[in-house]
Formats: sequence, C-alpha cells, structure tokens
Amino acid sequence: MQLDGRPNLAEEVANLVRDMILDGRLPAGDRINEVHLAAQIGVSRTPLREALSRLVTEGALQDVPRRGFFVRPLTVDEFQQIYPIRAILDPAALRLAGIPPAGVTARLRKINDQLAACASRSDAVRIDDEFHLELLAHCPNRVLVDLIRQFMWRTRRYELGLMQDFEGVAGAVSAHERIIAALEAGKLEEACKELQTNMTGGEQPILDWLAERELGEGGRP
Repeated sequence: MQLDGRPNLAEEVANLVRDMILDGRLPAGDRINEVHLAAQIGVSRTPLREALSRLVTEGALQDVPRRGFFVRPLTVDEFQQIYPIRAILDPAALRLAGIPPAGVTARLRKINDQLAACASRSDAVRIDDEFHLELLAHCPNRVLVDLIRQFMWRTRRYELGLMQDFEGVAGAVSAHERIIAALEAGKLEEACKELQTNMTGGEQPILDWLAERELGEGGRP
C-alpha cells in the first residue's frame, strides 16, 4: 500500500491505523513499531508520527516517554464516561448560536447528503463531525465549540462502531434531517431537543458493538 504524495496524508494514515486498531491488526496493549508500520502502509515516518499523535489526542494510543506509542483498549467504562458529554455541550452551543440563516441550512443539507452517500465508516464519522461543526458555526462561545471539538476526537474511535453499517449511517442522516427541519421552521428549542436525541441515540448500538467486538476477540479487552 503506497500513500505518499496524496493530500491530507496524515489524516488518511490516521484513518488507516485507527481501522487497524479496531479490527485487531494492532491489538490493545501492543507497542507500535513505527519502522515496520511505515513500511507496511507505504509512507515515511513523518506523516506516520503526525497520524500517531492525532490518535493520541483522541485516546486511541498512549505516548509513553522513551518507549513509544501503545494501543489503548476500547472500554465500556471510558465510553460511558465521555459519550454523554456531547449531549450536554452541543445543544447548549446550538441555543447560543440561534436560528441560522438559510445559507447555513442549505450547507447542512448538502453535508447530510454526502453522509448518506458515503462509502466508508471513517468518511461517515468525518462527515458527521463536519455536519455538527457547521451546525454550531455561529455559536459565539468559541471555548465551548473548542471543547466540543475535543470530545469529537475522544469519541471518534467509538463512533466508528455506530457507522459500521447502513443502519447506523441512515439513523444519523434521519436525525440530522429532523434538526434541519426544526431550524427551518424557526423552532430552536425543538432543534435542540432533536440534537440531544441525536447525540444520545448511538449509545446502545455502540455498547452492543463493543460487546460483540470483545466476544470476537475472545474476551480480550
């Protein structure tokens, strides 16, 4: 596999390494051999290290001084601690943002159409994040928006479980449509409630995916 020379290389490498973690090619607890992994993927060490640093930010890897990068396990405990926070932050940001102009809702529909048509779970999570950032783009509290961005990274590797099939993507698309419809009708509080529902609706499917994944790994966390 040769990726050098392509745009957004570090992001592509991060997506690939994340998938390798999720499907067990890079097992939980293992140390990342950067030389071997760079050769396997077909990239130089520089974009690989940038990608690994991104995965540290979102919690998929741990950077141990003088030892390197280690794969962190996906756990129900971590997920249940971080996932509900977005359901608090996002509606609060939308209330502050208010009803957006027509141009924003048009962009939201375009992004949602892209989500409906995407072909990979990594793309689905990326486009879903893009939708939410566009939705909250007019929030005047930039600290709040930055905090939401941080939790997007922290939950990304779990949301890949939600977006692994058509049903998960279709559910997100439908939830987004309800948010857009409420905003177009001038019903801000209804849109905030729909957004909260959107942010909590994936919890049980992801928990089910985590349980199936653990069984598939023979019970290894």
